[in-house]
Amino acid sequence: MPWLQLKLITGRDQAPALEDALLDSGSASVTLQDNADQPIFEPALGETPLWDTVRISALYQADIDIAQMTGLIEQLLGSALPEHQWEQLEDKDWEREWMKNYHAIRCGERLWICPSWQTPPEPDKVNLMLDPGLAFGTGTHPTTFMCLQWIDQQSLTDATVIDYGCGSGVLGIAALLMGAKQAVGVDIDPQALLATTENARRNQLPGDAMPVYLPEQCPQICADVVLANILAGPLVDLAPTLRDLTRLDGRLCLSGILATQADTVVAAYKPWFEFEPVAQKEEWVCLSARRVR
Repeated sequence: MPWLQLKLITGRDQAPALEDALLDSGSASVTLQDNADQPIFEPALGETPLWDTVRISALYQADIDIAQMTGLIEQLLGSALPEHQWEQLEDKDWEREWMKNYHAIRCGERLWICPSWQTPPEPDKVNLMLDPGLAFGTGTHPTTFMCLQWIDQQSLTDATVIDYGCGSGVLGIAALLMGAKQAVGVDIDPQALLATTENARRNQLPGDAMPVYLPEQCPQICADVVLANILAGPLVDLAPTLRDLTRLDGRLCLSGILATQADTVVAAYKPWFEFEPVAQKEEWVCLSARRVR
């Protein structure tokens, strides 16, 4: 169905109050975006950062009275709206619009990540058919891509793998398709566990090939390979946990880390792991290591 979209430009300090007013007025969704090409990579603990200049978009049913809605929003806000405009959005199948822009990705000599609705470009290669659903992890982000490249280079035959922070399950499923005998998925988000299970099924893996758990339910196993594509802060905090999940002489692959954060993450794992050369793509790095103590 068609929608009306209200677009506004505001500053960092005004954005939270404006977002609340839009939601309270009945907006179906409110989106905040950077309006000045100012990247924010990872917030500090307890911080919810916003850009200096914020572009806000709010969706409303197409049959509303624009003048009345503008008045209601201003009443809720307690002031006049900043620079803004209303526009009608074309009626589209938005799910299919997103699908059109997601294409197969080659992640090394053997491995492809393919949308589940497309034919693999090289059917004779290892093709992971993926539908990310509501969970993060399509292979397009540099951190996921570097982890997949690392997996493509490993000998994983009969290995036991843990995908910690599994998201869509892309890393663990890739490891299974590359020869691992089992991958365990762990994530704090129940939606990620559902997406991982569905993607494993979509790739025709056995039902018990990739069990999934919330962190507090994860069994104490010693895996041959531990994969964790999260963020630098959580990775530092998780160092003892991921150490205990990695067997002696087992391998570790960490990403979700900015180049400026690499030394901090390495220091957290250095007492037990010997690190290999750092892989980097854009601002992000992938750290790989072997447990030696």
